[in-house]
Amino acid sequence: MQFAISNLRERPEFFPEVADRIWDFTWKSKGVPLEQVSTGLRQIISNETFPFAIVAHDGDRYVGSALGIASDLDERPDYTPWVAAVWVEPQYRKQNVGRALVSSAEDTLRRTFRRVYLCARPERHGFYAQQGWQPIEHDVGEKRLTVFIKE
Repeated sequence: MQFAISNLRERPEFFPEVADRIWDFTWKSKGVPLEQVSTGLRQIISNETFPFAIVAHDGDRYVGSALGIASDLDERPDYTPWVAAVWVEPQYRKQNVGRALVSSAEDTLRRTFRRVYLCARPERHGFYAQQGWQPIEHDVGEKRLTVFIKE
């Protein structure tokens, strides 16, 4: 499968899909309205370099997205920056889209930062470990997340 990764600022037509996936996966169950997530995403893409949102796309079809943000885990406010909100549409999974999104976000962050963090549910541990991410904490927070680092 062929796809490109672009900064969401350069491909704003994908904004609704990115906002929806972030909301649906993370915030919907907490009662946070989609408009609040959209407002936060607008703030992210209003910056020139950081934080940022990237989108994977096949022409005009949304494939996936990821964020580079200052903080992604309330329990670990001292860790920064984070690759966050990695999402790949189900029909595009297992086609290296997730790997490309994580790698692109990491590369962008490492231009400025020496170390980068991400957190994931236990079932995603292998996906990140295979990419060279090192687990530094397990069972963090109510979702029992693993915190990873790359230096």
